[in-house]
Amino acid sequence: MAEQARWYVIHTYSGYENAVAATIEKAVENRKMQDLIVDINIPMETVTEVTDSQTKTVERKVFPGYVLVKMVLTDDSWHLVRNVRGVTGFVGSGNKPVPLTDDEIMALGVEKHDVVVNFEVGNTVKVIDGPLSGFLGTVDEIDTVKMRVRVIVSMFGRETPVDLDFDQIEVVSQF
Repeated sequence: MAEQARWYVIHTYSGYENAVAATIEKAVENRKMQDLIVDINIPMETVTEVTDSQTKTVERKVFPGYVLVKMVLTDDSWHLVRNVRGVTGFVGSGNKPVPLTDDEIMALGVEKHDVVVNFEVGNTVKVIDGPLSGFLGTVDEIDTVKMRVRVIVSMFGRETPVDLDFDQIEVVSQF
């Protein structure tokens, strides 16, 4: 049943995010609803603050007032989350929660997916999309988090680095 679980955004009172997440986790455990409510996440970022002559690193909420919940949307799971103290509602139209898209989930970095690439640094690749379509180049750098690759392309006798998406290149088979 966890295959149908989607990420939803819950709006909370500002400052109540941790309390809401803890309450939902406890209610899920007490009611044995782990198959319906799979994960709870409060997106955080690490920020370095400089005040006077001091620098300190702090964790800060990316979206104050919001909690992300991965759940199978049923009447029971909706009521459990909706009736937690501090929750003002789901983000969506009217009373119907709208799940996050896969692109939004990837952009938020909520779920980590293993990315398997069929090329490595030093491989020769062909650009198959964009203004440099048809050019050959050498893979210089691979960024699996952003799903981008830096390719060194020779244009007009100069080596030029170009950042491309994974789907904009293909490996040239070498015999």
